[in-house]
Amino acid sequence: MIRPAHLIACVLLSALAGCDRPEPASATHDGPVVALRRLTPEQYTNIVADVFGPRIKVAGSFDPLVRTDGLLAVATAKVAMTPPGFEQFEAAARAVAAQVVDERNRSTLIPCAAAPSETFDQACAQDFYRRAGRLLLRRPLTDADLNPRLALAEEATKARKDFAAGLASGLSSFLTSPGFLYVTESVGATQSDRLDTYSMAARLSFFLWNTTPDESLLADAQSGALGTEKGLKRQVERMLASPRLERGVRAFFSDMLGFEKFAVLEKDTAIYPNFSHTVAQDGREQMLRTIVAHTMVARGDYRDLFTTRKTFLSDALARLNRVPTPTPGGWGPFEYPDGDPRVGIQSAFALTALFSHPGRSSPTLRGRAVREHLLCQRVPDPPSDVDFTLFTRADPHIKTARQRLDAHSNSPACAGCHKLVDPIGLTLENFDGVGQVRFADNGAPIDTSGTLDGTDYTDPAGLARALRDSPAAPACLVTRLYSYGLGRAPGAADRDDVGALQDAFADAGYRLPDLLRAITTDRLFYRAPAPVETRTASR
Repeated sequence: MIRPAHLIACVLLSALAGCDRPEPASATHDGPVVALRRLTPEQYTNIVADVFGPRIKVAGSFDPLVRTDGLLAVATAKVAMTPPGFEQFEAAARAVAAQVVDERNRSTLIPCAAAPSETFDQACAQDFYRRAGRLLLRRPLTDADLNPRLALAEEATKARKDFAAGLASGLSSFLTSPGFLYVTESVGATQSDRLDTYSMAARLSFFLWNTTPDESLLADAQSGALGTEKGLKRQVERMLASPRLERGVRAFFSDMLGFEKFAVLEKDTAIYPNFSHTVAQDGREQMLRTIVAHTMVARGDYRDLFTTRKTFLSDALARLNRVPTPTPGGWGPFEYPDGDPRVGIQSAFALTALFSHPGRSSPTLRGRAVREHLLCQRVPDPPSDVDFTLFTRADPHIKTARQRLDAHSNSPACAGCHKLVDPIGLTLENFDGVGQVRFADNGAPIDTSGTLDGTDYTDPAGLARALRDSPAAPACLVTRLYSYGLGRAPGAADRDDVGALQDAFADAGYRLPDLLRAITTDRLFYRAPAPVETRTASR
């Protein structure tokens, strides 16, 4: 049987490589395909590191994803593979394979091929492909998986008179296989409403660890233990206790908070001389360290992220924030004093600088970021005919952002959206375009008063309390987590399950580890949607 994932690749890639080798279905992965999700660049990198070790690096870039329903994770189920996109994956596969068989690595990764040889070693190649391929394809290999790669490796060995080069050719084939590049979810032959155990293992591993299932998880999928309540709970507890969990949590919050924007973050260094690439990367890391320390290490109430004054600073961020470096030469914990406007994650560089313009702050972008990323409330795009000169034009009588935004607020086409976002963003005007504290704008004092869904406040601390007390904040986290795990926005059939998880989150004191446990041990999390249709893309 040729899977839909392979059909997609065939349609797209026939002009490049042909499709004479169907991607087989394993005996335990034989039900209809109900979901296809392309690996993200980070997942690709994680898998390579987990299977072959951190010394093996992934170079190059892949086709970007377009945020869908609030998450890049949802976009992976909708993106089509283009020929140029496949060529990027193909180049990455060749580079990875070359490193794996390099003399510096193969004695560790492929001990049977440690010595140079011009002769093809069938047993060595078969052993290596079975071990690596099982992790790459996320299931045991069949003869139909293995034999074409062995033939390819033997052919390349003879042509190049180098067994290592032959092994690399077969490994590249695994790394460009639809079974690797797409996380394929299927249902079992006897349970059409539930994912099979290999699909459960993949969903669980990518959700908690953002990588391929490990040997323990695959073993329980193969034995069927993962399909039992006891077996599932045992694996969830093991995975929650693993150091890999932090990587998974970081991946989720990076997606939820829109951190792909860091790749293109630019600032006018004539206006902000303290900004640099290091500051940008440290700002991203600061947010993730703060979230992990609060939610996972301290097991704190998620809502307190909006009011906490505790964070972490590097040398570069300390200089930017004009405070002492807590740990010279490295990262250290830091707590801002009462009265300081830097309170809560909404005041961190990762929001105030990321959602600003290169040369100035943006109350509208910041307010929209809080609404959409932290409260899951969609803000419509501005009309195509908006006259932005009302905001940007020079006027000696208009000094602050609040005064400039009044022009938009009085425009009927703009007023509705600006009422949603501006009161939040104007409270964050205590931070300039790179998140540095200020109390005046062009010499005029900044008015930081505002309102959030009927709650009035006067300063950033008031906004922090309003966000903490908003029922939309924890509900948003539950919805985003569930959607992130499913790879799609929750539908009508998921509404009751999401509501139950929101209630359970509240009952557990809004503790993130308990929420992760509740989601992953819920049998409804592994419920199968309708089978997917084969998708194609224009060349």
